[in-house]
Amino acid sequence: MIAGGAALVAVGDVAKAVTVHETMTAPDGQYRSIASEFAQARAFKGIRYARAARFQPPVPVRSAEQWGADKFVDDFGPACPQQGPRYQPQSEDCLFLNVWAPGQDVPGQHAAGKRPVMVYIHGGAYSGGSVTDPLNDGAKLAIRGDVVVVTVNHRLNALGYLYLPDRFPDSGNNGQLDLICALQWVRRNIAAFGGDPGNVTVFGQSGGGAKIATLMAMPAAKGLFHKAITMSGQQVTASGPLHAARRAEAFLAKLGNGVDPATAPVEQLVAALSASDPIMGGGLYMGPVLDMRSLNRHPFWPDAAPQSLGLPILLGNCVMETRAFLSSDRAPLKGLGWSNLASRLGPEMKIDIDPAWVLAQFRARYPAAEPLELFHRIVTAARSWRGQVEEAEARAKAGRGNTFVYQLDFEQAKHTDDIGLSFGTFENPTPARQAMSDTVMAAYVRFARTGNPGWPAYDLNQRRTMVFDAPSRVVSNPRAWERELFARAPYIQPGS
Repeated sequence: MIAGGAALVAVGDVAKAVTVHETMTAPDGQYRSIASEFAQARAFKGIRYARAARFQPPVPVRSAEQWGADKFVDDFGPACPQQGPRYQPQSEDCLFLNVWAPGQDVPGQHAAGKRPVMVYIHGGAYSGGSVTDPLNDGAKLAIRGDVVVVTVNHRLNALGYLYLPDRFPDSGNNGQLDLICALQWVRRNIAAFGGDPGNVTVFGQSGGGAKIATLMAMPAAKGLFHKAITMSGQQVTASGPLHAARRAEAFLAKLGNGVDPATAPVEQLVAALSASDPIMGGGLYMGPVLDMRSLNRHPFWPDAAPQSLGLPILLGNCVMETRAFLSSDRAPLKGLGWSNLASRLGPEMKIDIDPAWVLAQFRARYPAAEPLELFHRIVTAARSWRGQVEEAEARAKAGRGNTFVYQLDFEQAKHTDDIGLSFGTFENPTPARQAMSDTVMAAYVRFARTGNPGWPAYDLNQRRTMVFDAPSRVVSNPRAWERELFARAPYIQPGS
């Protein structure tokens, strides 16, 4: 039940909110909305769903007495502490979610409590990110799709995934347990916001997609969502406990001899994330752990987790993912040419295959392509696309007919480009981008509503895939030769 109102001012064909303060009564208590960019959407930001002591599982917050002084807030909750200043403020006390719900004046609205619910989990691997990013604003998606949108912050990096089983048995998967706790909040409360707790779709990009894949194998998550969309993010295998223990040792060594991670200032924990990864080299990997408590099997190995085979899933990737990762003014792209392309491809592909042979195959297929284009095509196919292929193939082998695949080709799409398109928050608007956003958003919403995005399911005979482009079209077995080429080398999930 909502009480309150808003004063509106027309801006073009969109009603803008001047002031709005509405109070929502839900099973867990009362929540207050704040001004949304669009009057037709009611935004409830900074909703506390849990508290958690360091390295301990989350404890749900289910009454006004537990909320304390932050019962009503007028902004997002803080991001989890992480390297870099991009998302501020940051705090260990970061278990907050946000809700956007269509208002009473949206034409054609569904009956109260019957709108599809779309819960977004942010990217940034398992170490960074926040749904406070403007790209994740849910107003436009809520209005256009007539859906209820939820976005969730949770614990990351060492705070969410540092494996310390002797002292803190759940520590390797606390970030995942936070998400489960948030989904439990959704199940209890979302009907009061107009959402259907029996029709919840989780969607997430990059690390968010990987977290979703992991949730699909976690018994505690069973029944909390009914469909899943993963956007350029997969988790075929989780970190093994022995590797997770070695990473914890590297982290503790960087933290300092005799420093207790349970009581050290959080700034010291964030600084210790600069330790080198003892398994892969480079930055320290943090992610879900096969701890045989919260996670007792790998998400997509040796097959797709049986507990989630009945759930429709939409798997997507961008055709040139790596354009977002690498800068042209530093290695491996700086000074890239034909003479060094093969040697620079080798470590970036993350699989053990002859890079010179791979390059020769791609040059034969793309004879007019320059070294930079081939670099991105090869590394995307070997490293970024491969996990999605593994998941799609595993689901197709199960034969349920409820797995759908898309590929975003529009403007040679790079990693993260599908976020703004799916939320309608894309940057540098053009008519073409608006049209592409409308198409992507419509597919996501149709999937959330019905379990089918509007094209045939992926199977092992035709591998039908929606290619989002101008024009969009369904293609059978796209990039088949790339898939077959890299299938010669076994896939090993980075971090496992």
